[in-house]
Amino acid sequence: MNQPGLTAAGVAEMGSVTSEHFRDHILAAARPVVFRGLVAGWPVVQAGRESPEALAAYMKQFDRGSSVNAMFGPPGIGGRFHYNDDLSGFNFRRGPVRVGAAMDLLLEYAREEAPSSLAVQSVPVREHMPEFERENRMPLLGDAVEPRVWIGNAVTVAAHHDPSENIACVAAGRRRFTLFPPDQVANLYMGPFELTPAGPAVSMVDFDAPDFERFPRFRTALDHSLTVDLEPGDALYIPYLWWHHVRSTERMNMLVNYWWAPADQGRGRPVDALMHAMLAVRDLHPAHREAWRIMFDHHVFERNGAPADHIPETRRGVMGRLDGPTIKAVRTALARTLGRP
Repeated sequence: MNQPGLTAAGVAEMGSVTSEHFRDHILAAARPVVFRGLVAGWPVVQAGRESPEALAAYMKQFDRGSSVNAMFGPPGIGGRFHYNDDLSGFNFRRGPVRVGAAMDLLLEYAREEAPSSLAVQSVPVREHMPEFERENRMPLLGDAVEPRVWIGNAVTVAAHHDPSENIACVAAGRRRFTLFPPDQVANLYMGPFELTPAGPAVSMVDFDAPDFERFPRFRTALDHSLTVDLEPGDALYIPYLWWHHVRSTERMNMLVNYWWAPADQGRGRPVDALMHAMLAVRDLHPAHREAWRIMFDHHVFERNGAPADHIPETRRGVMGRLDGPTIKAVRTALARTLGRP
């Protein structure tokens, strides 16, 4: 295993790594790391290096006839999939497409001076192209983590974060990732939760032409940003809830990524707890809200240590270890409460 170096932007960079080192050290550090050439031996990477036509031919052999999700944008958006001007919708349309048809479209767009934008989004490989995984194996993760495929031309995905660990592998083309730690949320100016381009809320800032009058704190975000350029065969570890803005720069690009997170064991999603807190706490009288902040710090974030150490273990309830029966009881109580008009 090589010793880590640093990219020009200060991101740790390694030429090789074992799955044990990744699990025991890199995951624990929760900082982005670039793995140069991690998947350079993949057949899909070799096809992409040969030519766009070779990549298209390679991917079309896995087309089983099923449709996958894609986003289609007109030439005028410049590859930036985002909102329309009044945030009532988007500057693109969604629609189904077969993988083979998408590859043909990308070859057609590659010959155009001002092409339309196309992004095939988050294709579950085991459902749509299981043979692809058998030929292109991720060396750091076991079979429990399903790969997803992303294919498109020169497009931009706005800064967002995912509630999962992530390894993103560039199979073809080039990608620039701009990364921010979770604490930059206030400086990235997030869009609405309810209407999003592709799942998570995204930054409203156009990174190519930032409006600093409208988004002045974005300068602070840039001071904390990390930028890394990935070549075919490179991979990037993106820690849980780290913000990432992604720009693919070639006329045909492909990425394979791996998301995973600890099973919630029936506890529910943190983002739902966040939305419930916005509903129940955010608009309280300032003094009341501050009192609840103290309660959250104590009971949820345990700023004062374990909050139930003074209670016998068998009587701690939700304040103690959350076993199966306790989780079920809490969920039942919450469902009953939230179901009231």
